[in-house]
Amino acid sequence: MAINTQGIESLILQLVQELDEAPQREGLRETPARVAKSWSKLLEGYNRDFKVEVKTFDNAYDYNDIVLSGKIHFTSTCEHHLLPFWGEAYVAYIPGDRLVGLSKLSRAVDIYARRLQDQERITQQVADELAETLSPKGIAVLLKAKHFCNIARGVEKTTSNMVTVTFRGTMDTDAMKQRFYEMVRFADAK
Repeated sequence: MAINTQGIESLILQLVQELDEAPQREGLRETPARVAKSWSKLLEGYNRDFKVEVKTFDNAYDYNDIVLSGKIHFTSTCEHHLLPFWGEAYVAYIPGDRLVGLSKLSRAVDIYARRLQDQERITQQVADELAETLSPKGIAVLLKAKHFCNIARGVEKTTSNMVTVTFRGTMDTDAMKQRFYEMVRFADAK
């Protein structure tokens, strides 16, 4: 899906005209173009495909324990209010026959976060993508985020976080969940 920057510029000009009595003043004159450019970056996930960007490797050493990438910073846009939310993701998998480079776990998060989203869906989509691409024995995905819609409007709770998590396959046991949470705390420590 290509972002229609001209259409966004037109809509933002209309919005600015509704909100401000002088939309041609210096500070607002270029706002429609700046907003269109920023939305193109914020929503670039629509133009990306994990399967195209990922390269997998044979699990030649038969590694069969948890691989975790933590503190993956992400930014997304709430589909309900078109306001940002941001935080950290922790993505883990237990390899089957395939391994993936560490940066690709971050890419999976970025690809799905850079869309109009809700946090629960990103958590599920990252797990689904890794399950389909790698066929691992197990997957765990945890996202912790602050939502601007919760901070600046509504209940206005500036210190609140939202946490979502999903477990698949061999990661979906009490013992493996506990190990995952311990690894997340370790990854979060420094």
